[in-house]
Parts: sequence; C-alpha cells; structure tokens
Amino acid sequence: MSSSPTIRLRAETFAKALFLSGYRSDYSAATAFGVNRSTVTRVRSGELQPGPRFIAGALTALAPMRFEDLFEVVPGPSRTSK
Repeated sequence: MSSSPTIRLRAETFAKALFLSGYRSDYSAATAFGVNRSTVTRVRSGELQPGPRFIAGALTALAPMRFEDLFEVVPGPSRTSK
C-alpha cells in the first residue's frame, strides 16, 4: 500500500521567478499570493507542502509561469505491509 502523491515546490525555479517578478521578500510574495508570510517561508524551506491557496496565488502573481514550472507532483512514500 502506498501513500497519496503530494505537491512539492521547485525551489530554485520559484526563487528565480520571485526575483524576476520583483518580489524581494517572503512578505512581498505573501501579500501578492494572499497568504501569510510564514506560509511562504515554510513552503520555500520544505517544511510545509503548498496548498491550493498558495498554488493559486503563486500562479496568478508569477504569470506566465505554469504549474509544472513551479511545482512537481511526487509520489508518496511506499508503506510495507506487515
């Protein structure tokens, strides 16, 4: 049995997109995305998986970037049966 897949930020591409779009801080990105600054910080560090609001805000603020430019779908960890 395996866990559900999840979405992970493509951190390097995301950082470049933020810079090129003029967002110089997590606060300015968070304001544009409509999320808390801590959410941006935690997603960028890998501590938190991006949720629908973060993804929608990022795609809107960082257009013309596409989902597959900024995020990747990764399989969940496999669980071994006992």
